[in-house]
Amino acid sequence: MALEKITMPKLGESVTEGTITAWFVKKGDIVKKYDPLAEVQTDKVTAEIPSSYAGVITELIAQEGETLQVGELICYIETDGQSGNDNRDDHNNKDELEISTIHVDETNQSNKHRYSPAVLRLSQEHNIDLSKVVGTGNGGRITRKDLQRIIETGNIPQTKEESEKAQPVQKVSFEKSVETFPQSQLTSSKAKQTVGEPFDIEIPVTAVRKAIANNMVRSKHEAPHAWTMIEVDVTNLVAYRETIKDEFIKNEGFPLTYFAFFVKAVAQALKEYPMINSMWAGEKIIQKKDINISIAVATEDALYVPVIKNADEKTIKAIAREIYELANKVRSGKLSLTDMEGGTFTVNNTGSFGSIQSMGIINYPQAAILQVESIVKRPIVFNENMIAIRDLVNLCMSLDHRVLDGLICGRFLVRIKEILENITNENTPIY
Repeated sequence: MALEKITMPKLGESVTEGTITAWFVKKGDIVKKYDPLAEVQTDKVTAEIPSSYAGVITELIAQEGETLQVGELICYIETDGQSGNDNRDDHNNKDELEISTIHVDETNQSNKHRYSPAVLRLSQEHNIDLSKVVGTGNGGRITRKDLQRIIETGNIPQTKEESEKAQPVQKVSFEKSVETFPQSQLTSSKAKQTVGEPFDIEIPVTAVRKAIANNMVRSKHEAPHAWTMIEVDVTNLVAYRETIKDEFIKNEGFPLTYFAFFVKAVAQALKEYPMINSMWAGEKIIQKKDINISIAVATEDALYVPVIKNADEKTIKAIAREIYELANKVRSGKLSLTDMEGGTFTVNNTGSFGSIQSMGIINYPQAAILQVESIVKRPIVFNENMIAIRDLVNLCMSLDHRVLDGLICGRFLVRIKEILENITNENTPIY
């Protein structure tokens, strides 16, 4: 027999810690290799920690709600000394055979309705009614392997027909990539009044909110932030989009947002000013080869930053589709770790809730973030001596002054301004 360690895994680029939100096992439980042991939350994703070994849980080191650094010990597993080799098919090994046998304890269903993100994702993708699934995990918990067995056999318990119907496109506002924190959250059952203070409310800090807070503090503490802004006349862009947006959504099934044009312009400018597409790495600066644009998408209590990979190589239509699909994944709980990996520059649509000027916190370890504000109509001096009503937008850029300076960032913003102000149906193909 051998005592093996399970440590906090690295769950993404720049992720340094994770919070144990739920244990799926307890001391004395028999587990198989790859069985989920715990659910962990980082500032980027919620994921399961799989077992690297088949054996018996001897001790849980980390507690639910505890935040640990990558590589820190979370539990011990006693194995047969095979160093993690999965010998479940060797029926001559009695101990291993007992471990691989599926056993459902029908008397203990305490975890029946505790679903991991992977289980929820599979059930949504295959329309599986989880209430009709018998879980083989501890406490009746439904595991990913339970669903995979069901999918392989084809005997899928379907959800109700009403839940399978997709929401009409026009009922969802895909222009919004950031949403305000709802007032209803402040009066939820999880909040409580402070003793002696009838008008004060305590709101528990969730694991994801704590992870976001830690990453923001790290960014502000380590990166010396500087800020700059430029005003852009997007009258031509507004007019162009107005003429094609109805036909576009009719033909494509998803909306053509202003945000897609901004992301495309930023990607083009990053290609011309590659230094902006860099990261600070202690003794060196890493200029990234790929242009992967992180975009901010909010749920009621968290902000996620999925990534549009190789945005400079994609058409405006392709970018619009990815914005639509990534936003849907976030709001339906289907966003994967892969969807959030590899971002090199962040574009945030703060204008979606009416902001006209803001200073974003850099998405560490990137070197800059661009805030796209609201498009507003204002009178300006136009064509020298004429006053006209034009559509204007502010682009606000926060930069890491260790990597970038005002000169190159100013030129970068001027180039984005030039691209956006010269958008027309003649020189700006959508496809």
